[in-house]
Amino acid sequence: MKKYVLIGLLTAFCWRMLLGQPQPERSIGNQQAKPWTYWWWMGNAVNENDITQQLEQFARAGLGGVHIIPIYGVKGYEKQFIPFLNDRWLGVFAHTVREGKRLGLGVDLTMGTGWPFGGPGVSTAVAAKKWKLENGKLLTELTRQQVKRPAPGGEGLVLDYFSQSAIEQYVKRFDSTLARLPEQPRAVYNDSYEVFGANWTDNFLAEFKNRRGYDLTTQLTAFLDTTRTETSILVQQDYHQTLADLLRDGFTKTWTSWAHGHQYRVRNQAHGSPGNLIDLYAVVDIPETESFGSSRFPIPGLRVDEQYEVDRFGTPNSLAMKFASSAANLTGKPLVSSETGTWLANHFQVSLSQIKPQVDQLFTAGVNHIFYHGVPYSPPAEAWPGWVFYASTNYGPASHFWPHLPLLNQYIERCQTRLQRSKPDNDVLVYFPIHDLWATPAKSAGGIHQLEVHHVERWLLPQPFGQLCEQLLDRGYSFDYVSDDLLNKLTVTKEGIRSPGGATYQVIVLPQTTYLPEQSLRQLERLARQGARIIVDGQLPAKAPGFYKHAARSAEIRQLAKTLGQLKSVTVSANLFETLRQSNVRAETWAAEGLLFIRKRQRDTTHYFIANLGNRFRQNWVALSAQGQATRYDPLTNRTEPVLTRQGPNGQREIFLSLEPGQAYFVDVSSAKATLPRSASTTKRADLSSQKPMDLQSPWQVQFLRGRPALTASVTVPRLGSWTTFADSADYFSGTVRYSTRFDRPAGKPDVSSYQLDLGDVREVAEVRLNGQSLGTAWCIPFRLSVPASQLKPTGNQLEIDVTNLSANYMRLYDRQQPDWKKFYDINMVDIRYQPFDAGRWKPTPSGLLGPVTLTPVH
Repeated sequence: MKKYVLIGLLTAFCWRMLLGQPQPERSIGNQQAKPWTYWWWMGNAVNENDITQQLEQFARAGLGGVHIIPIYGVKGYEKQFIPFLNDRWLGVFAHTVREGKRLGLGVDLTMGTGWPFGGPGVSTAVAAKKWKLENGKLLTELTRQQVKRPAPGGEGLVLDYFSQSAIEQYVKRFDSTLARLPEQPRAVYNDSYEVFGANWTDNFLAEFKNRRGYDLTTQLTAFLDTTRTETSILVQQDYHQTLADLLRDGFTKTWTSWAHGHQYRVRNQAHGSPGNLIDLYAVVDIPETESFGSSRFPIPGLRVDEQYEVDRFGTPNSLAMKFASSAANLTGKPLVSSETGTWLANHFQVSLSQIKPQVDQLFTAGVNHIFYHGVPYSPPAEAWPGWVFYASTNYGPASHFWPHLPLLNQYIERCQTRLQRSKPDNDVLVYFPIHDLWATPAKSAGGIHQLEVHHVERWLLPQPFGQLCEQLLDRGYSFDYVSDDLLNKLTVTKEGIRSPGGATYQVIVLPQTTYLPEQSLRQLERLARQGARIIVDGQLPAKAPGFYKHAARSAEIRQLAKTLGQLKSVTVSANLFETLRQSNVRAETWAAEGLLFIRKRQRDTTHYFIANLGNRFRQNWVALSAQGQATRYDPLTNRTEPVLTRQGPNGQREIFLSLEPGQAYFVDVSSAKATLPRSASTTKRADLSSQKPMDLQSPWQVQFLRGRPALTASVTVPRLGSWTTFADSADYFSGTVRYSTRFDRPAGKPDVSSYQLDLGDVREVAEVRLNGQSLGTAWCIPFRLSVPASQLKPTGNQLEIDVTNLSANYMRLYDRQQPDWKKFYDINMVDIRYQPFDAGRWKPTPSGLLGPVTLTPVH
């Protein structure tokens, strides 16, 4: 294993000698390339001076914008509450937009307070509704759901999302308030669909008959049947299709049209909706997915909060995220955003090293516009910990990682600069058979299918579609999902199958599907006759969805399927992946070693962003499907280097990929012809036998510097470990501690160009100096830095490592001494299990430099 590490390090030396020193990549300075943040205005108790001061802090830290969400207030500040959308509120909002422009920060706004849409202007006539059965008839009643976490002036009933007239009435409030301001937000926003129990609207029966071709009340027995007879399945499909249509046409299109009329862009979280997520995301400008909780990656050293209830809250999943990115790719939308880092761990316990892998996962799933979740507005004069939102993670100035947040922000900006500039380079379109999903029992409130991102194991992964997509991901295929609506908008060109947004694909894959609309099958036939490659997994569908003239329509399906199966460019395959291989569909076979990636194109260059979020891969020779001159760009260090290349055993050009668990970087392949240096075609010239890491085991001096509570202790320890055991009260200390030691330069050969300093287990961020000169800051796994050989003296090298920990240990003390900091309305403060917050019961969290610290020569 060490052999491969040094082969990878040899790569840089060879290419530097051939092509010169690596060059840093310049930032485009684009505010949209920087991460943005949710900004909760608690009680709207805001003022111009504090707004300016906080925005200036955000800009200095490297944020690109804020998303304002008016939310519940803080006890004791009632006189400062500002009712949502009154003249004073509009004034501070306009000030925010003006100051944002001055500082280069964008501003988005939730169109309401808390979530979902609703409030004082929502009468019972336009509020969310559900059906009820009375005297054998379907009637309408209110769900009575109130806006969740409302700000002052935002309380009230939740809106009827299935009613166009309700949406039109709701946005009128903003016509007379927000829209008249000279200072406007970039985008308006709708949170994830959390309208619980709503499954009806006043004119549902009329809409159903108009859209489905028959009166639902004539099939009332089938509609109410829970035994899943064939007729009940067909009627339920029609019912869900009508809800989906109304949510798309009544809410999403109506709201988007209104926003565009006022020059706003639209950000929308469609997940949780009882509709086809692809179609809902496709309507808006910026589709937004969500990363909630921890993905529990098996990265050595990565900690997860064991109190997080996976069964209750679920985990982030790449396949759920791809609904948003697929819609964007197919429709040509340049931005895909994500609510990021919600409840990643308990309050005061989230580290930057936990955030980065979740961000890397989002990037590989097609996200390129990160929104932190988030920062509570907190007056600068407020004592620590300031105002705190009930759901962790806090990315604000009161957070323990705030001084080092610019490092994460720079990393994200560098990644998103490339991801936003480039275009999707996916070969496979996978049809999403939502009618098959609607044929299964619904588990959400109101008896409907709500397609949420948290628990894909409940609705997505059990379906053949989900199982197929998992296999495609594992086998290294780049793919997007396609809905019936977008399928009907595809065309065929010389380059391949073209989406309405200009993306080009090589093949359409139809997973095992029982129900398929006739129009979709006709479109597949038209595409196939024009030369589109179509692969059917197993067998063609034999049934039409829906009750209306079902027998006749299913007969048409069978005839269309028979015709389709006889076309030259269509393969009904018993072995889908063998057929994909024979069709020369590109697969990055190295993904099977546990790597996630996204492949994108920018003119004549293919960009791979590759993340090792597992514990299987370290180093290996790999063959990329894109061939040409390869370089590596590391967004962590902002440096570009050529990579070691060879001619593989099968004649393919291979690159040497060295990627430790937790690492991620870009591999860029230019179509320009690559020239191999002679030394790069073999590894036998490298003498690696003496390359062993030196363990820095000297006694360590430990000095408590700054933090809470104030400690001035200074001790010498024979071995590294958590500082919580080094001094009295150290188990409550939150702040920065210096670890220092002296060592001599390792004996070795004169061709050592640098050394790799591995800090081992760091809790949580380490700023490192060698002989008084900075080596950089290690803030993510693996905690490693490069040491130039010229910076080492033969003897007496002084190594200083300033480590900053979490604020959890101090909160153990503070929560007992000052419990009144929990002074919030609505939910006040809860822990990760949504139980009353009590840090006094926490055990001390390991803190400091746990090591081992090693130094390895690099040739």
